[in-house]
Amino acid sequence: MQKNSVNPRFVAPTEWQPELFLQPGLFSALAATFPLAEQRHFPSPEQLTEWLHQRTPLQDWCFVDSSVLDADGRYYEDFIYQSRQIPMRLNNWHDLFGALIWCFFPKSKQQMNRLHMEQIQQFGSKERSKVRHKLTLLDECGVIICIKPSQRFLLDLLRNHQWTQAFYQHKELWAELNPIIFGHANYEMATKPFIGLTAKLCCIELPEGLTRPNTEGYDFVDDLLATQLVNADLLLDNQQLSPLPLLGVPGWHQEAQDLDFYADTSYFRPKRQTT
Repeated sequence: MQKNSVNPRFVAPTEWQPELFLQPGLFSALAATFPLAEQRHFPSPEQLTEWLHQRTPLQDWCFVDSSVLDADGRYYEDFIYQSRQIPMRLNNWHDLFGALIWCFFPKSKQQMNRLHMEQIQQFGSKERSKVRHKLTLLDECGVIICIKPSQRFLLDLLRNHQWTQAFYQHKELWAELNPIIFGHANYEMATKPFIGLTAKLCCIELPEGLTRPNTEGYDFVDDLLATQLVNADLLLDNQQLSPLPLLGVPGWHQEAQDLDFYADTSYFRPKRQTT
């Protein structure tokens, strides 16, 4: 574990590390779904396409080497939208995790691609619109939590940076919440976790009587997220995508998550007061 409080020049490991998927915590969902610990090298686009077809309705979609995009010349989002091919760099953690998120959230990822294209058609591709900026934050750094009405107080604690109360005093609630990593950059940086690793909280508030399944529930969450992305309403909610210190989530840090850990205000920062 790196002890520095910031890591502005993060560099992911260059080699394949199957042992990441043998430890509890951040990578548990990936390890339970895909045979990553059994792989002897980075999964190929062909292998990832096979997993995509096994898990999702995207039977005419596939992953391809990024050289295909380079030769094509189209813009990244346009290429995906028109060809149903998802470019990825070989032997690359960032793009591997991006592909696995497609396998978990096919409807939401399609919806995000459609929104990117709508925004590009309206504003051009040279500068990102507000919606595209928020899409990128969700895509790279999002962590999804489904909140029932009785758990609304926990969301308020998180958004107000009451970290000790949210993570430590109510740690027993997190197993029920079962937060889901959506942003593939979160996974990439968790290959070399450091104090300062921060995600963006995306909360889906469940109506009274609707409960997320106790199992993985990825299809359930994918349906909810894709629906809320249809008109970009979720992205335009300024309360969404607030900071979430990733290693503070109970069970997501390999070292002690005690009171001293949460007292580190260089990581668990109080909310900035506005005048």
